[in-house]
Amino acid sequence: MYGRIIGGEEHSFGVSGKLIMNALVMYDHQTRTLWSQFLGKGVKGPLAGTELDVLPVTQTTWSLWRDLHPDTLVLDKRGRYGGDSYSSYYEDGRAGVIGETHRDQRLGLKDLVLGISDGGSAKAFPFDALEDQPVVNDSVGDTAVLVFFDPDTNTALAFDRTVDGSPLTFHVEGTVNGVQTILVDDRTGSMWVAFTGKAIAGKMKGTTLERVPSHLSFWFAWTDWNPETDLFAG
Repeated sequence: MYGRIIGGEEHSFGVSGKLIMNALVMYDHQTRTLWSQFLGKGVKGPLAGTELDVLPVTQTTWSLWRDLHPDTLVLDKRGRYGGDSYSSYYEDGRAGVIGETHRDQRLGLKDLVLGISDGGSAKAFPFDALEDQPVVNDSVGDTAVLVFFDPDTNTALAFDRTVDGSPLTFHVEGTVNGVQTILVDDRTGSMWVAFTGKAIAGKMKGTTLERVPSHLSFWFAWTDWNPETDLFAG
């Protein structure tokens, strides 16, 4: 998700019908600049090279989101939530519309990963590995990251685990239990809500970890854009 304020002005976006390595290309109505959905950057036109502000997003189930945010606003599609027109694509062997650009056989084409990039570094965290290790303390580039995974809803989140200048190390208190999941940091013993990154008890109470921009992606798509990516193996 990206912010629509560019240079202090609000822009509105549409679908151009173009693709770059299978990824959507948008355009803005104000300048007709073309924007890469995967890069979040203008690629052709007056604003080429301009980067959009990344807004952290949580891709999860409606029931879990509603538990987290009971007063949330919902887009009214007049009941048209029945099915996913891409369901057959998820299950077949095709790599996008135009095929993969870079073949990396470490994972299957459509294995799901949480991809994180930091400067010139990139790392992918496969969902299969995260099922066995739902809390990962790791680093990508210069950023110490905490990755949390809820296997029941396939929700993967990444946080910056550096607080007051040094990284914390986390583990699950008990077991992963949906929105009730609590993490504990080894340094202070504070308790943190896994889905929000907010400390609710202990020395760090009131502190909230910053979200790290990430992509929930098929493996082939992530490696097309990040051919030198590292891979978390668990």
